[in-house]
Amino acid sequence: MTKDKQYGGLDTFKLIAALLVICIHTSPLITFSVNADFFLTRIVARIAVPFFLMVSGFFVLPGYLFERSRDTHPLIQFFKKAAFLYAVAIIIYLPVNLYAGLFKGLDVADVIRMALFDGTFYHLWYLPAVILGALIVFLLSRRLPFHAVMVVSLFLYGIGLMGDSYFGAISGVPVLSTAYDAMFHVFSYTRNGLFYAPVFLTMGAWLGHSTRTCSMKMSAVGFAFSMMLMTVEGFALHHLGWQRHDSMYLALLPCMYFLYQLVMKWDRKPGPFLRSISTWIYLIHPLFIVVVRGAAKVTGLEDMLVQNSLIHYLAVSVLSVLFAVLIAKLPIFRKKKVFQKGRAWIELDRAALHHNVDALRALLPNGCELMPAIKTNAYGHGAVLISRELNCMGVNAFCVATVQEGAELRKNSVNGTILVLGYTHPRDFSLLRRYNLTQTVLDLSYAKVLDRYGKKISVHVKIDTGMSRLGERSEKIEEIIRIFQCKNLKIEGVFTHLCVADETSHESIKFTHTQAKAFYDVIAELHQHGFTCPKKHIVSSDGLLYYPELAENYARVGIALYGILSTRADTERCGISLEPVLSIKARIALVKDLFAGEAAGYGLQFVASQDNRIAVVAMGYGDGIPRSLSCGVGSVLIQGIKAPIAGRICMDQMLVDISNIPNVKSGDVAVIIGQSGNERITACDLAEQDGTISNEILSRLGERLERLLI
Repeated sequence: MTKDKQYGGLDTFKLIAALLVICIHTSPLITFSVNADFFLTRIVARIAVPFFLMVSGFFVLPGYLFERSRDTHPLIQFFKKAAFLYAVAIIIYLPVNLYAGLFKGLDVADVIRMALFDGTFYHLWYLPAVILGALIVFLLSRRLPFHAVMVVSLFLYGIGLMGDSYFGAISGVPVLSTAYDAMFHVFSYTRNGLFYAPVFLTMGAWLGHSTRTCSMKMSAVGFAFSMMLMTVEGFALHHLGWQRHDSMYLALLPCMYFLYQLVMKWDRKPGPFLRSISTWIYLIHPLFIVVVRGAAKVTGLEDMLVQNSLIHYLAVSVLSVLFAVLIAKLPIFRKKKVFQKGRAWIELDRAALHHNVDALRALLPNGCELMPAIKTNAYGHGAVLISRELNCMGVNAFCVATVQEGAELRKNSVNGTILVLGYTHPRDFSLLRRYNLTQTVLDLSYAKVLDRYGKKISVHVKIDTGMSRLGERSEKIEEIIRIFQCKNLKIEGVFTHLCVADETSHESIKFTHTQAKAFYDVIAELHQHGFTCPKKHIVSSDGLLYYPELAENYARVGIALYGILSTRADTERCGISLEPVLSIKARIALVKDLFAGEAAGYGLQFVASQDNRIAVVAMGYGDGIPRSLSCGVGSVLIQGIKAPIAGRICMDQMLVDISNIPNVKSGDVAVIIGQSGNERITACDLAEQDGTISNEILSRLGERLERLLI
């Protein structure tokens, strides 16, 4: 549910927001101008806490609001983290509170109010608020659709608004005044987890889910206009004397909507350290307000450190930042990085991927762009990692096999067209719209099912030109025309698939040209009947390599993108230089001696003809290595030397004979696919040994293999 995309802009702005919170509590400009300080602290700085709330909603809540996820583990972990920080903060401020006599005369109700709503120090209200707010949104999501949750959240915000900046508007209404007076016996402000937090958490979740966001220009203009409205609103309310507090404004909602999208467009590397220190700045800055004021009193520097509000702010900020940096560096607060090379893993060569993209782009005619096939986890390479890297290279069209594959890319913020090549069940049609996916029309009957859904769906129409798999038959022009007449289908493309483009026989070449002609005949018929075909595509990897003239608007490159073709012979004759992207490596778990006549493995299939040494490699058929490579058919590379597989491959591990490789020890690395020294094992090698094609070998690779882009 958590996003892996690099949202460095959010991390950076969290630091800015934390410094704005210090502004609220120190009034940096009050010495120079009351109005300027009001603008900074009571208007501009009021974006800080909503931003924190939206970040929490963005990362924690989308799965519950939009997918009805029943996995509560991420939410519980979030609650535990917030509760831990709250407990630490309570302890930090306990001496100050005891010295100030805050707890004198409190009864049980006062303690509950303080713990659940107000916080034990004036800024600590945020932590119970984010917990309560997230709990409210989660509970609402169990019963209501997202739009209803948003309406309820807005309604709660409206109630809070009347008790905050618009309190003066209702104070003269006896019924409302009595109701709010009663509420203020339960909590001190409506700026809390019940009325204030839910709407910003919900907005954050919405932006975390939505794939249709504003452009940077629109976000900037929208934010500037909303901030202008909030400025007018704030000063007007202040002039009228309506504000009981000044945390909640009407214009704050659109202001945060546009600001958050603007910050998301800020292209920066992720900053987990910034993330950590911004949290600690928020938590400990009031302590340094006390320290600075105390130090100023002791040293007689009150005129400089307190009366000059700007210097006061800077002193508090510098001390807070320095202390936060020290705290964030403590091992207990530093998040441990997951070691991804502990057992078995895949290494993806970024330079090789870039090379292959450039080589394939060189074959494209004008007006054609790559539409890489990212199906089956990008042929085992890792769909999200590969797609993101391709996005960075300007690739903005992809094709997948299933709607779930497409949704997973969107959840990880992959941009561009995503075409679902296969069948999507009608119950999943909502996912097509939710994640802005494009569905393939399989034939006329399927077009009718899509049309009956009653909502616009983006589609590409597939034409069967001879493969006899998916698509409406090319000779059935009337049926194809009726597909184009479906009012709820937003037809954005037409395509076919070549089935023998990789073969060199005269018959195969002739059949490929026959397929192309059939496709173009359909396009001509559609034009004659007044239908346009915005995007056309015919070729995949082999089609682009051997029939580049047929590449229209898209080339659906698959296996070639990853640096190989289906067989060694195909790779050698393709005519362009491709570099394998993927390597597979695994740790050696242990090394042991096997004496002459002893056997090893399931079925005792390996018998030592002499004294041997064997190594246990931490990878097996559960990770995608074909079991048919057992008993010496396959091998791995250790120290640049081939070590034959000994006995049967197991689910999680395999034995290899290392009798001719010296100094092998536990923890060393075995290469299953890739380079070691002067030796190389390719996916095509494994495919030949298994009697299949490299596509199958790569597509089998298991999910538990860590994938690293290097």
